[in-house]
Amino acid sequence: MHVAVKIIIGVILLIGGVAWTYFNLHDFLSVLKGVVGPIVAILGLFVVWLELDELRIQRELAMEEKKAEKKEEKKEEKK
Repeated sequence: MHVAVKIIIGVILLIGGVAWTYFNLHDFLSVLKGVVGPIVAILGLFVVWLELDELRIQRELAMEEKKAEKKEEKKEEKK
């Protein structure tokens, strides 16, 4: 399809969507109010998951640093 045709279809869909929302504003607001809670819960779950993953990575990094220190101590003892 030609680019101009796609742009015209996009504009028609945009105008139609805005008009549909305007004429059904009460229904749109009801749906919006119903969706806010689950979206906030999903965002909270995402934040918890990210922070738990960060804690796990920090713990693994600390363990690797301890292993590296032990290897250096063993090398120094052998000398």
